[in-house]
Amino acid sequence: MEEQTQKILNFGELSEEYSSLKRSKVVVVPTPYESTTTYRKGTSSGPRAIIEASTHMEMFDDELNQETYKIGIHTMEELQVRGLSSEDMIKKVKEAVRDLIKTNKFPVILGGEHSVSIGAVQAFKENYEDLSVLYLDSHYDLKDEFNGSKFNHGCTARRISESAGLVEAGTRSISKEEKEFLNNLPAGTKVNVISVYDILDDALWKDKVGQLLSKNVYISIDLDVFDPSIVPAVGTPEPGGIGWYEFLELLSLIIMNRNIVGMDIVELCPVKDHIASDFFAAKLTYRLLGYLFSPKRLSQLKKEEKNDSDPKEKDNAPKENILHKGGGDS
Repeated sequence: MEEQTQKILNFGELSEEYSSLKRSKVVVVPTPYESTTTYRKGTSSGPRAIIEASTHMEMFDDELNQETYKIGIHTMEELQVRGLSSEDMIKKVKEAVRDLIKTNKFPVILGGEHSVSIGAVQAFKENYEDLSVLYLDSHYDLKDEFNGSKFNHGCTARRISESAGLVEAGTRSISKEEKEFLNNLPAGTKVNVISVYDILDDALWKDKVGQLLSKNVYISIDLDVFDPSIVPAVGTPEPGGIGWYEFLELLSLIIMNRNIVGMDIVELCPVKDHIASDFFAAKLTYRLLGYLFSPKRLSQLKKEEKNDSDPKEKDNAPKENILHKGGGDS
């Protein structure tokens, strides 16, 4: 039984042909960190639960009519972050993501609590000056300090806002302190919010989210952005969340029109004998990778690269403006 518990899994249970590091365009980074959770515990078990659920998926994507896994999806061993301080964990995540950026891999961080996102964003900020973060969460996470820590999961968006533009969407739970921060943003801080109330009032909310983002985007998804009726296995569920199809419409729009440099999916708290949330997170991960590496998007990429190679169109455009297509052998 112990051997089974320690069995190393890879996303989708892919063969070596499609999961070797050299061959893969995508690298999954399991980050089982849990230190500052304040309600339901269990986020440290989230990454493994997602990967295990992914081994039961059909690897043919019925929406996209493609076998996304053929891009190559490598799964790293879990980052050794258990028991670390938040600061040391953030450094470890930053180093891991920085290494993947150097080899032109597309990182997918599976958390763990939301604070794992801080290190990933820091790594990308070193490479993309105009980086913005699409932060999908039911909570604003804009507290400056919570329970004695500036790196509490409830402070994640605040820390990110100190180095990158931030666009929050799906939010529906805010403290008075966070409200006052938004009303009096420090000079140079860029935080925009599309709350669920904005979503209810504006049919064009998805377009507005896109307009607020810069060219280079990191996507951070806390699973409690979804309605708890479809994803109940989260640490702090909030009623009135986003549904599966409207969420996919938003992400499809963003992915087709921005350079997505990396992403994370965090805050799954697996519930014994309840696999729906685990499977949901795995399917979401795979579908978003499908959007990123779809023939339609890659065709768009080729057109942009062609324009970049045309002296009349290029106009000394920086390399970082090219849509991400990942490294690895074709």
